[in-house]
Amino acid sequence: MAPSGCTSWGTDHRGHRYQRTDPQAQRGPRTRIRRGGGVALLALALTGCGGADIEDAPVERKAFALEGKTLTIDAEDSTVTLVPADVEEVEVERQVDGWVVLGSGPDPVWTMKNDTLTLRVKCDAMINNCAARHEVKVPRGVTVKADADNGEITAVGFDTPLRLSADNGDIVVRDSGGPLDLKSDNGSVLAERIGTKSVVARADNGEIRLGFSGVPDLVDTVSDNGSIVIDLPQGGQKYTVNASADNGEVSIGVPRSDSSAHVVKARSDNGEVKVRSAN
Repeated sequence: MAPSGCTSWGTDHRGHRYQRTDPQAQRGPRTRIRRGGGVALLALALTGCGGADIEDAPVERKAFALEGKTLTIDAEDSTVTLVPADVEEVEVERQVDGWVVLGSGPDPVWTMKNDTLTLRVKCDAMINNCAARHEVKVPRGVTVKADADNGEITAVGFDTPLRLSADNGDIVVRDSGGPLDLKSDNGSVLAERIGTKSVVARADNGEIRLGFSGVPDLVDTVSDNGSIVIDLPQGGQKYTVNASADNGEVSIGVPRSDSSAHVVKARSDNGEVKVRSAN
């Protein structure tokens, strides 16, 4: 619950969400802001407003029918975790928490239309601190395309293709065997224990770290501002390696052959590049 002067959310005995406000605390700060209109008074009104406590927020669940074999996710202002599961529909679990001053929210939205799952948390206020978490269970065999505006995307255990993009957040993939297309405009790209044959990874402002459990056919990585580390399986497999860094060291520690069908590309404009055998 947010302290005095902040509007937050609660839940009743039936699990229904309701807006929660301290009327007495709200009346005082608002009166002072109207009379004085100063930044100092607004700061005083906000004294005690802490951060959003997502871990203690109520858990809500909803299922959505999927017509095709590709799920598209459009998310804003939320972390998103993706997992394959033995389910018939797309099952979503969410937690939302936060507070606002002189406005409304957090107002969560989840809808499915034309196999596009939209996840939103609206906080329309002069000052706010809102947070959300969504876990999406995806029927096995479904390709996933997910785009997050201001939030991290994590995907674990997929054998189908993944195309994940974040405007402001990390991309994390673990234990996946399908083709990967990963991009973060402002955040890192991390993939661990991946057995995929093809990875394309881009980071405009963040590092790229890829760890392979199987020999890939194509690894294509570019970071504008961050290091690149690629850990390939041990075993003596030779690779065609094209690695470069405009401002950083380049280290290649795997067997090389320009005629190999296993291609590794790594380029960083500002950061070191390492292509090595995993320990």
